Amino acid sequence: MEREEENTVKFDKWGYPVRTSSDSCISAINSYYVEVLSYGRKPSVILEAPTHDQSCVLANTLAGYLVSSSNPSKSQFHFSSAKSQLKYATSYEKAVFDAISSLVVKDRDDHLAYELHSKLLKQFPKDLASLKRGQILCFYMGRPDMCLSLVEQVLPQNQEEDYIHGILSFPLLELGRMEDAEKAARKGLEINMYDVWSQHGVSQSSVKIVLFTHNWWHVAVCYLEGYSPISKVLEVYDHHIWKELQRIDASRIEVYLNALALLMRVYVRGHISAFGDRLKILVDCLTDQSVWHIEWHLDILILWALASTNKIAEAESLLNTMKSRKKKESLQTGILLAEASLEFGQGNHEKAFELLGPDFDTCNCKIIGASDEQLDVFSEVWYCVLLNTGRFQKGERLFYGRKRRCERDIRKSQIFGVCVFLTAGPFSGCCCCCCNIMLI
Repeated sequence: MEREEENTVKFDKWGYPVRTSSDSCISAINSYYVEVLSYGRKPSVILEAPTHDQSCVLANTLAGYLVSSSNPSKSQFHFSSAKSQLKYATSYEKAVFDAISSLVVKDRDDHLAYELHSKLLKQFPKDLASLKRGQILCFYMGRPDMCLSLVEQVLPQNQEEDYIHGILSFPLLELGRMEDAEKAARKGLEINMYDVWSQHGVSQSSVKIVLFTHNWWHVAVCYLEGYSPISKVLEVYDHHIWKELQRIDASRIEVYLNALALLMRVYVRGHISAFGDRLKILVDCLTDQSVWHIEWHLDILILWALASTNKIAEAESLLNTMKSRKKKESLQTGILLAEASLEFGQGNHEKAFELLGPDFDTCNCKIIGASDEQLDVFSEVWYCVLLNTGRFQKGERLFYGRKRRCERDIRKSQIFGVCVFLTAGPFSGCCCCCCNIMLI
């Protein structure tokens, strides 16, 4: 929709100019910012913005980004609409358009996308929604150092803002800077007790499922590390992860990811029999190929689950398509981990050892889009492989090294505030120390 160049400019939540004459359009944009930063359940509010002003570049850009994976044709429509109006856009809108466009192109250049977000934030440092996109980009690049650089770039202008310190705490945590991470998290909680990255756990009614099920996964891991009865872990799985699928706004991808991550950890700990047919029920959902190729981390967990339930043909089909979709050489590590997970699921431990090599280290696997805690289960897989192939000495040495790292992992859980869920009352029996310390 063409329009004459006009002087009507309104200002968004950050105080940056957006060319629109619609208060409702700006309101929808601002609501979207809050949903993104708080991991709210309604980021789709941004789709309302272009209905109020079809020619608003920022509204169309953000809407196009939201649906870029779920509805490519609709996404293209919004980006085309935004591009057609760029000559009327403010410099801020143009910078956001360039940065977001770099994320949705085929065969995207992650480093170029990072540079464009860095450039955007140098000019417009109050834009925490763009910082959040940069954080997610760095996470999937496996580069917490680059994420930290982005956050520190805008920190001076946002010292007292909601969410900034929670965003800061995550790369610090991934870089092993525990004291700094805790300091940042506590600062974030002082500003806003519902800052999800400071607290990593907010009210059950408002937090988006990506963090709701993930935080309960953290709680279940704490139970495992604290040697609580396996019934406690089972309770978390049934009532706080799998049960989320009953919600009308549930994201099945996030449920599957956290359910699989927990079941794999239970499996390597030798407790899978206590879960009855739950793994098979989950696997029946995973043969639906529409859930494949959304996240590398999820695909690798699916491979293990399919193989461990004897769905070898489906597993091999998934693996083959993963190989065909590998665009970057850096993802070769992910392919090897995927192949090894398939072999491990079938009980082919020697083959899994050959694939991973004698010096396997999960620190090299962040490219699959998983945190240290999420990757830790693959270390446990590695120990099982070593022990089941007769490499007892190395397996024992690595196992006790991991045991020492458990203290670090529990400390991480403290910093992220998983224990906030204790306020709901179901955790009084947990003997894990992180579930007996209240952060707020």
